[in-house]
Amino acid sequence: MFDGFKRIPAEEGAAMLLKGAGPTAVGYFLQGAFKFGFNEFFKRQFMEAAGPEKAVTYRVPIWLGASACAEFIADLFLCPLEATRIRLVAQPEYGRGLVDAFGKMLKNEGFLTFYKGIGPLLFKQVPYTMAKFSVFEATSEVIYKSLPYKKEELSNSTKLTVSLGSGVIAGIAAAVVSQPADTLLSKINQSKTNMNMFQAIVHFSKQLGAKGLFLGMGARAVMVGTITAGQFFIYDYCKILMGVSPEQLAAKAKQAQLAAAH
Repeated sequence: MFDGFKRIPAEEGAAMLLKGAGPTAVGYFLQGAFKFGFNEFFKRQFMEAAGPEKAVTYRVPIWLGASACAEFIADLFLCPLEATRIRLVAQPEYGRGLVDAFGKMLKNEGFLTFYKGIGPLLFKQVPYTMAKFSVFEATSEVIYKSLPYKKEELSNSTKLTVSLGSGVIAGIAAAVVSQPADTLLSKINQSKTNMNMFQAIVHFSKQLGAKGLFLGMGARAVMVGTITAGQFFIYDYCKILMGVSPEQLAAKAKQAQLAAAH
């Protein structure tokens, strides 16, 4: 990671570190919105379908299932922008930015070129998100159980600190789980092969070997760990500001029940 940070600016200029920033920003803005939003939606649907008692017993499968469904939808929006980002990074002269490169790819290669890497993207992102949300939930649960006070008794700053710490652990776990598919996605999008998805995955897996599939693991663990911590911190902070955190919703439901009883 540190060697890469020194060599890229020296050999290609400091601006190369920001190459592909446009598609990254737009792609992950859309992906994040769909991923976090649909995760809440599917989680609630699965919990209601299971019932109060089974929802607690089977909470881990519910976390995994909800996050997998949410990520599948999110990836349909992310894939074209991820393909554009990889093209800009792999071929810096290809276009001036998101709009230019996206237009050229659409005109010269057709719409399906944006989904050439959908298989590896799903193999990367779905396990990544499943690990991300489930490890976050499990880590938060362990931390709250170890504290001397109940969760609803804690201050908002303490809850956000737990979110930040749990996010770091969840991000590193997600990075490790998804690194091989991330490497394959980059290779497939960089290549001009006519192989189908399965053939390309097998070909590049053999070419890279087990060690090669984890190239860049250090940089990605740092990046994903910090990003994920920030995501959960912002997400939980926004829920508190809007009055829709689990504790706030539970308190409102209790107040409504008391009011109805009177």
